[in-house]
Amino acid sequence: MRSNNRNRQPRSGPRLPLWGLGLLLIVVLAFLVISSVWLFRFVFGLADDLQAMSPEFGEVAQAQEQDTQSNGTKIDSAEDESPSFISNPLPQKWSGRERINVLVLGIDQRCDQEGPTRTDTMMVLTVDPVDLTAAVLSLPRDLWVAIPGYGVDRINRANFLGEAYDYPGGGPALAVETVEATLGIEVDYYVTINFDAFVQLVDEVGGISIVVPEAIEDDTYPDNCYGYDPFSIEAGQHELDGQTALKYARTRATFGGDVDRAARQQQVILAVQDKVLSLNMAPQLLAKAPELWRIFQDNVETNVSLNEALQLALLAQDIPRENIRTEVLDYEYVYNEVTPDGQAVLVPVRDKIRVLRDQLFAPPAIPTPVIEDLPLLIDEEQARVALHNGTQVFGLAGTTRDYLLTQDVNVVEIGNADSSEYQSTQVIDYGSHPGTTRYLTQLMNVPPLNISVSSQPAGEYDVLVIIGADWQVPETE
Repeated sequence: MRSNNRNRQPRSGPRLPLWGLGLLLIVVLAFLVISSVWLFRFVFGLADDLQAMSPEFGEVAQAQEQDTQSNGTKIDSAEDESPSFISNPLPQKWSGRERINVLVLGIDQRCDQEGPTRTDTMMVLTVDPVDLTAAVLSLPRDLWVAIPGYGVDRINRANFLGEAYDYPGGGPALAVETVEATLGIEVDYYVTINFDAFVQLVDEVGGISIVVPEAIEDDTYPDNCYGYDPFSIEAGQHELDGQTALKYARTRATFGGDVDRAARQQQVILAVQDKVLSLNMAPQLLAKAPELWRIFQDNVETNVSLNEALQLALLAQDIPRENIRTEVLDYEYVYNEVTPDGQAVLVPVRDKIRVLRDQLFAPPAIPTPVIEDLPLLIDEEQARVALHNGTQVFGLAGTTRDYLLTQDVNVVEIGNADSSEYQSTQVIDYGSHPGTTRYLTQLMNVPPLNISVSSQPAGEYDVLVIIGADWQVPETE
């Protein structure tokens, strides 16, 4: 059992104060590189004194103005003391020994919209507090996965569906559940950040230096609403402001599309960190504390508590650079496909992803469900399964039924499909029977693209399997 319990909260929950959120951002960066621990001490102490005087920085400034005479000299008062942050102790380092996983969500929020939003970026940050190793894994937004309770869809839709349908914990909670189901890991925390925060934070550090490996020409780059804001950049070294860095990180106008973009997003994050640490910008950032407070309050949400953020920050600064690994689910792990309704998606190659997962997150906190475990789930769901033969092989539905009955699948109907030209087997879930559909897809080797969810079945069944030409009944001894 984990020594630090998960604490998922809806997005409408309370926000952290400045010094918690500021440290939280540095925690995210520190999973990638070594961080500067004395910056935490300064920000923690100064903001603590400011918060003690007033919860709003604006009120602090107003109080200071009232204590100033018209000639510009400050009136002596009992409160006119130097901040005591130098002596403020920091919490102890993270005491848990289990791996910590954090899901970072970049929110695709446009036109000041307030409704449900998709995610433009998904990264899983992981750290092993015992071995002092860390990694970041980027997930392409078009990854075609099962979203628990909502069928198969692009992974970037999980946050939208969670918000739109009031999923417990909101969009981030459903995104967490989806990533857990996809990778077979446990996600402890989430952090969401929108475009505005990204742009402003890059500008606050004075821009970043990036080496662009290839020229990019994107005539259909989306603007902040639903129009276009063309973007182009030549190969080579560039100094980018916040808005240009955002375009560079978001464009998909390269051969690798969504996969290339995930790698560029990691490149930009590392460039921000390099800028901060190489120029020793701690004093400048400290002076900008009120502005950083505004940025975080408006644009960042998380279920990481203040104390956890401080402990994680102190843990992360001990991780050597050579112990940090970055990976993207690129075309070694996914392949392009077009869904029956015309969506261009990336289908995961699950065997290869599982190997990468074990390298980055091993031992997995939640083992990927194995076929021997699934009969327990289908027994609980009591799903009624229908088999329709979509091939020209006579009697295939009947022999498939006989096989599935030996595997404890509740087959209640067999028949012919609407066509005998199905090339691959389809599984349609009329409701919510994830255990049954997963069991069937493993037994019949059905690709994830061929799993769908619908309503109002044509018969008295809960799950329909349309048998395609790719299916053969296994030989039994």
